[in-house]
Amino acid sequence: MRAMCVASQQRARPWLLLLAAVVISAAGLVAAPQEQKGEASGVVVDFDTKLALPGATVRILETGTETTTDMDGSFAFGDLDVGTYSVRVSYPGMIALTTTDVVVKSARTTHLTVAYRLVPAAKEDVTVTSGYFAPTADQPTSAIGFSSEEIRRAPGSGGDVSRIIYGLPSLAKVDDMMNSLVVRGGNPSENTFFIDNIEVPNINHFPMQGTSGGPVGLLNVDFIQDVSFYSGGFSTIYGNRLSSVMDINYRRGNRDKHEEQADLNFAGAGLAAEGPLSSRGSWMVSARMSYLDLLVGLIGTGAAPRYGDVQGKLSLDLSDRDKLTVLGITGIDQYTVRREEAIEQGSDHYMQTNSREGVIGFNWFRVWGEGGYSSTSLAHSFTAYDSEVDWTQPDSSFMENSSTEQLVTLRNVNHYTFGSGHTIRTGFEGKWVLIDYDLSIASYTDVLGRIIPASSRRVRGRDSTWSAFVDSSTALGSKLTLNAGLRADYYTYSRNGHASPRLSMSYALTDRTSLTASAGLFYQQLPLVLLYRNDRFSELADPLAYHYIIGFSRLLSDNTKLTVEAYDKEYRNLPVDPTQPTLFVFDDLYGWSFPLRDNLSDAGLARSRGIEFIIQKKLKARFYGMVSGSWSTSRYRASDAVWRNRQFDNRYILSVEGGYKRSRNWEYSLRWILAGGRPYTPFDLDASRAANAEILDVGKTNGARMPAYHSLNIRFDRRFYFGGSNLTLYLSVWNTYNRKNVADYFWNNNDNEPGTRYQWSVVPVGGIEYEF
Repeated sequence: MRAMCVASQQRARPWLLLLAAVVISAAGLVAAPQEQKGEASGVVVDFDTKLALPGATVRILETGTETTTDMDGSFAFGDLDVGTYSVRVSYPGMIALTTTDVVVKSARTTHLTVAYRLVPAAKEDVTVTSGYFAPTADQPTSAIGFSSEEIRRAPGSGGDVSRIIYGLPSLAKVDDMMNSLVVRGGNPSENTFFIDNIEVPNINHFPMQGTSGGPVGLLNVDFIQDVSFYSGGFSTIYGNRLSSVMDINYRRGNRDKHEEQADLNFAGAGLAAEGPLSSRGSWMVSARMSYLDLLVGLIGTGAAPRYGDVQGKLSLDLSDRDKLTVLGITGIDQYTVRREEAIEQGSDHYMQTNSREGVIGFNWFRVWGEGGYSSTSLAHSFTAYDSEVDWTQPDSSFMENSSTEQLVTLRNVNHYTFGSGHTIRTGFEGKWVLIDYDLSIASYTDVLGRIIPASSRRVRGRDSTWSAFVDSSTALGSKLTLNAGLRADYYTYSRNGHASPRLSMSYALTDRTSLTASAGLFYQQLPLVLLYRNDRFSELADPLAYHYIIGFSRLLSDNTKLTVEAYDKEYRNLPVDPTQPTLFVFDDLYGWSFPLRDNLSDAGLARSRGIEFIIQKKLKARFYGMVSGSWSTSRYRASDAVWRNRQFDNRYILSVEGGYKRSRNWEYSLRWILAGGRPYTPFDLDASRAANAEILDVGKTNGARMPAYHSLNIRFDRRFYFGGSNLTLYLSVWNTYNRKNVADYFWNNNDNEPGTRYQWSVVPVGGIEYEF
């Protein structure tokens, strides 16, 4: 898919530039906007108990207007000029919390849910100043949060929540065509996602089987309220992953009136609507469909994906203490590369693939009393794959894959607060796994020059996993907070049981400076697509990783924060193939390890070590931004006991991003990323030329490096406000100075020589959002 996407993008560029000109020109045809008003309302709840906070002062900093929350914790501001505001919440004697990027639009109500932690502004010898950084749930290390507006406007993201966090130093730079998260030397199978307490294994169109990645995001970012990303040392309430967790909260729909939105951009079009559900609830729904295939059709050649999705959320207050949400997301995808197109590009195969993915779930949130609440969810997620890959010469079948993975999950998390500074979280998870794999592969010559016999595998599995966890946070005096947790997991397929202890702490050196540390044990079941390839694989030990993290953070100002962290991840029990002793199967599910294997062992080791920094500035005085960087190494040891570079080892990463709000109508932003070249295995040129096929020099496995990656993305936003409606035009230019970043190297069958595939060249990504 990657090679054909590159070719199509290069051919389509003149049409995209023309479309960009049309979009920008449309701005000049819009009638002069009228002065309009909007509203902002919301609710303030205690961060620790989720109870409403009456009597809190809520102030709009730009206007000086303030109000007090009522007995339900609610507040409202009417007759506000359209624009962007900062809202500060405070209690007498407590640290104030400022929420930035509150966008008020014409004839619409912007709703806020502020989780406000009541921390005394003076704690003996430590005085804490007001801040713009909301707390994360008992996570002192490796955690960062983003608001809805920070997510929406991110340059170079294309409305993809996974690409939005690419500026973080903990993420390797993989490929412009894929949004796979590779966190602190791991791989794309080591991550998971939660939306409103519902686990979603993959949040992408065209999901890569066995991983969390894909080329195109599935989620509607306009539905997102906030995102918390944990890149290591995460709590015991999360399990079965070795690297990271992304916890996403969808907002609730408008409870006062109906609102609609239409979107049109270079990739597709969409409609969204929301409104009240009786007097105690709300709903929101959206539908989107791509038309990249139509643009490519205008050109008359090339390949492009087709995809669409429908998603929605229903929120209902069953009582003052009970809330029910229903979440539904589904996507459908199709991608075809014709034989003649593959031959033209020098590829030895062509393909057709179809996939379907989705989740439907319920979450019951209950406040038990003054010190406790719980969230209980029941969800069904699924992914279905149907693909066929054929050789170009001769025209014959290579691989057929018809697979379905389903997961039914029951999850409960309880939160209790005892007195001042002591909280406990407990809960359990039960997962029922249903898989149906039908995979066949024809005989072929692999990249080592070996003849691989034909193979097939048909299996149906019905298994389960069971987990229980407890996590405690205790404040010891005014400066020190300790967190301790234990997680227990049992996998019925392998009959493996595990106990995972985890510890973390934070220590306040001054009112602006703190030290943090964490250590823990993390287990993960092998990706199902690998685990079920052979019945004997159930005897393999489950991969594990030890996390060790130390950190330092300092508030440089109330809106700017510096964080520095060093980490060490030590992996054990990773799958390796004794017949291919240089290969690291865990990172290469679709490469050398693709055949249906008979022999795997769990003797593989890996380690990742690095140091990172982030300077994050929240929006104030029209500016916002983030500068980050890292230096790291990520290596593995396979069957031959030689340490080598892992597949996504960039070594160094530097990212600069930020923006400027010139006025309430105009905003400019950019992101520049520099990363070291990824390791790769060079060709054995003599053997490859003799076979006119890709034969790798295994003696130099991951011993060469691609050129360094760097790219600049810029974005322009223009807002128009009308009577009862709003219009936003945006244009983002990816890879602005047209850097030729290498995607990979391949063997060109037309020339019988090595070829190079490149990542995106200059790509304009623009569109229109109309709210009415």
